[in-house]
Amino acid sequence: MNSLTRRSFLKTSAGLAGTALAAPLIFSRRALGADTVVKPGNRITMGFIGTGRQCLNANLPALLNEDDVQVVAVCDADAWRMNFAREKVDAFYAERAPGGTYRGCAAIRDFRELLARRDIDAVMISTPDHWHVPMALAAVRAGKDVCCEKPLTRNVAEGRRLADLAAKEKRVFRTDSEFRSLGRFHHAAQLVRNGRIGQLTRVITATPKDTALAMPAPMPVPPELDYDMWLGPAPEAPYTEKRVHPRHHTTARPGWITIREYADGMIANWGAHLNDIALWGADLERTGPVTIAGTGTYPPAGNLWDVILDFSIDFTYASGLVLTCKTDSPYVRFEGTEGWIQVPFTGRSEASHPDLLKWKPGPGDLVLPLKPSEKRDFLDAVHSRGNTLCDAEVGHRVTCLAHLGLTAVALGRPLKWDPMKEEPVGNDSEARALLKAKPARAKWAKIGV
Repeated sequence: MNSLTRRSFLKTSAGLAGTALAAPLIFSRRALGADTVVKPGNRITMGFIGTGRQCLNANLPALLNEDDVQVVAVCDADAWRMNFAREKVDAFYAERAPGGTYRGCAAIRDFRELLARRDIDAVMISTPDHWHVPMALAAVRAGKDVCCEKPLTRNVAEGRRLADLAAKEKRVFRTDSEFRSLGRFHHAAQLVRNGRIGQLTRVITATPKDTALAMPAPMPVPPELDYDMWLGPAPEAPYTEKRVHPRHHTTARPGWITIREYADGMIANWGAHLNDIALWGADLERTGPVTIAGTGTYPPAGNLWDVILDFSIDFTYASGLVLTCKTDSPYVRFEGTEGWIQVPFTGRSEASHPDLLKWKPGPGDLVLPLKPSEKRDFLDAVHSRGNTLCDAEVGHRVTCLAHLGLTAVALGRPLKWDPMKEEPVGNDSEARALLKAKPARAKWAKIGV
């Protein structure tokens, strides 16, 4: 801020937060006049949009414990969750404050107000999936670096738009999947990229299954929930707790994650982890398949929880490589002309030869970067202004597998795909109609524009 003074900053921050700052003042890199580079030792000021289960139990604790981060604001359509997060932030910093008190974290109901704050460098978006891209676009346009929960997108077009805008605006972007920082998955990808199982011919990924739920009766909207804001670009729908999330609870699984208006089920949710590793190992993370074919089953019509229950989908790439994504206990398996390796989410890795599990890169081998966590990867890139291991382009390409797979299942026939143009090959009007993004509710249609 060109004319920022400590007094005016305190006044503005206190007004936005509804509290008084009682801790050491932390300026953002923009407030210090460094718009492009964070100098060593300067903290990255962050705002959190979405303070539900994933934020409270994973994202917020992880970033609070990074020494170069200062959490300055939290935001949620659910006031109870938002205030719970603010109390958690204040308590964390109070333990480290000389006087043992801290009330410096703002609680903001509307994410647009958070994005308008010039004292915020970066945001962590941990909302339901249907809000990811609209909020991320708005954050990029507001000049913020973005760490956004996976699965990144709800359709192909919005993913392309986000990836292009993040690159154009030179914003640091991290699709928030942690599997590239898990040693066993990193080892497998690195081994495959170095040709230790020969030429890669097939990859198999497996995700857990979702569950179905019949439509419950409508309920009154809780007073702490801004339900219109929660729905955002999604269609109008009667409130029921099973549609949104359990009230006054920080660990229970939310209902929206199994509803097609807001999410795409396990093929996108767990697929965002396992297919990311598959594409990383295959060196195909910035392109797409040319043919997609598969089958799957859905709950009965009229269910509230209505995402796909089980599936098996083949994605064929131009090289002839086939990636199969199916429902099973979660794992990724690489098969080559000279061996295979399979890495489960839990348990021991297996391989065709025991030596593959002990292999380490030597002189001349490709070494894939390994960061302690996805959050550290993001923060390091914010400092350096470099790229993250899983930027918007990669997150878009990975999540596109879910969109294309679900389209092929709906078609009941193979889908021919142009990965450069990102559109069906030829005049496939049926596929184009299925892939077309649904219009957002009018009042939210221009978010991020």
